[in-house]
Amino acid sequence: MTEPDFDVLIVGAGISGISMAAHLGMICPEASYAVFERRQAIGGTWDLFRYPGVRSDSDMHTLGFSFAPWRDENAIADGPAILAYLEQVAEERGIIGNIYFDREVLSADWDAAKALWRVTARLSDGRTQIVTCRWLYFASGYYDYDTPHDAELPGLGAFGGAVVHPQFWPDDLDYAGKRVVVIGSGATAVTIVPAMAETAAHVTMLQRTPTWMTAAPRQDQFGMLLQRILPERWASWLIRQKNIALNAYFFGLSRRNPARAASMLRKMLKQQLGPAYDPKHFEPPYTPWQQRLCLVPDGDLFAAVKSGKAKLVTDTVAGFDEGGVRLTSGAYLPADIVVTATGLRLVLAGKAAVSMGGQPVDFTQRYFYRGTMFSNVPNLSVVFGYLNASWTLRADNNARFAAEAVAHMRRTGTSVATPELLPEDEPEPVAPFDYTSGYLQRARSQMPKSAAELPWRLNHDYYEDARDFRSRPVADGILRFTSPAPTEEPAQ
Repeated sequence: MTEPDFDVLIVGAGISGISMAAHLGMICPEASYAVFERRQAIGGTWDLFRYPGVRSDSDMHTLGFSFAPWRDENAIADGPAILAYLEQVAEERGIIGNIYFDREVLSADWDAAKALWRVTARLSDGRTQIVTCRWLYFASGYYDYDTPHDAELPGLGAFGGAVVHPQFWPDDLDYAGKRVVVIGSGATAVTIVPAMAETAAHVTMLQRTPTWMTAAPRQDQFGMLLQRILPERWASWLIRQKNIALNAYFFGLSRRNPARAASMLRKMLKQQLGPAYDPKHFEPPYTPWQQRLCLVPDGDLFAAVKSGKAKLVTDTVAGFDEGGVRLTSGAYLPADIVVTATGLRLVLAGKAAVSMGGQPVDFTQRYFYRGTMFSNVPNLSVVFGYLNASWTLRADNNARFAAEAVAHMRRTGTSVATPELLPEDEPEPVAPFDYTSGYLQRARSQMPKSAAELPWRLNHDYYEDARDFRSRPVADGILRFTSPAPTEEPAQ
């Protein structure tokens, strides 16, 4: 059997890729691996996004890795601090030496006879490189790094000022003393508005529909107390479990009793905003957690609104002219800068063309297996983070599972791991998620299938997944470990 260039090829050097490399080092250190990163630096999202105030919208004790405690005093961290953390973990774990930068994975084809993936990557100078690997691990996130969602704002070309999308923030944008309109109502807009309001003349957040928001302190005082009185390992574990439990509790409450959850959020909003509270701008027409809850650290957005430096306007765009934005209501927003925080586009496997024996793999006809592999596709994993919890919780679970599968193959002398699903055994497909967020609804047509029950379900319950990964071995009878039949060498 042909030996590959690498036992494992990891695509992407962000949170998911670093997690996979670290888990390989802990679980299967004898396996060779490489990380192909299309950019010139690690960090993924946290290297790409440079807009004002960029930060986590999950606490770092759960967005950080289970194996690398978060030590910064801010539990809600800004982008540079997160990037520094990822760089430190990659350095300490010896991952840096295995990262190949400027390599964009274009395609991957499975060679069944040789039990390996043949991967084509494009280098920064336009040349291509072909490598082989036994296991292919897509840690490339779930959105399009090149093309954000185009909201097709009518008449945007008529605007005479600067138009900026957060995904491509220019380093030299000077917004001090400028009038800014941020179009959008999601986590990005909620982050940008208070950050720009510090120096801009005024910032307006123009939203078609409000978003449920909740304030939270940047610093976890209880967590800091635990860190002072307990050994680091214990404190880190307890803080992590506390935060997972609190998030799971409120999510569960939102689904069981949405009216009570909405009442709790409404009370918080009124306390934070005082006379500036207006349900038109802060109460969506949907219940909490039908879309992801927006985190407002230290209530910074609410403070900007109360001070008059920022305001929320709930309306739709009718058009633009040289000096601003015309609204459907007839109102007008003067602007020097328009920020289009209108959302992301989801993609699977980083837009790479995946095939088996030269035949394209249609992922929409495959079922998720344990939230990371796909029915009848061997030796391939992706990371698709939780929609109701920190991305890293799933990334760590997925990485541990894949590393254990690679270790099992080495122990058993096998080379292929396939989640087998016969056509007659296919379960009834259900929606892969029940959220109304625009970016998720737009992506439904490209999503793989999901069943109502594990293991063929893209689950969004961390506790259920954690129990499943603990109790169900990798060789569960569905994930079949085999090797290709030996082939005879041609006669000389």
